[in-house]
Amino acid sequence: MEPQARVEPAPVAISKEEREFFVQLGTRIAELRKAQNVTQVQLAQTLDISQQTMNAYEMGHRRVPVSALPTLARTLGVSLEALIGEKSAPARRGPAPQIQQKIERLTRLPKAQQKLVLQMLDGVLAQAAR
Repeated sequence: MEPQARVEPAPVAISKEEREFFVQLGTRIAELRKAQNVTQVQLAQTLDISQQTMNAYEMGHRRVPVSALPTLARTLGVSLEALIGEKSAPARRGPAPQIQQKIERLTRLPKAQQKLVLQMLDGVLAQAAR
């Protein structure tokens, strides 16, 4: 019995606007990846794809599957809206993004330093509650 040949789906034509979107998306992914000091290989492993496929996404030669967008956004540390180039609504409270950035930096500290910072924070909050 002969092995069956794998049938590839026929390429679907996309509009000029769609092509431009995927080129811009790829550029954003590459910029964000580099800003996070993540290699194409590392990002590809996160998505369970080859480095060549990741490169094709970044170059805009292949469409990024919608199912991969949340993982990409999470891995690159941005919102889904920022990843796809949408302007997000302004934050309701100004300090929240700054506090969120500090919390994210805190999570990257060694556990012992995290514990120390949290103890200091608990002390300040306890004093403020008096």
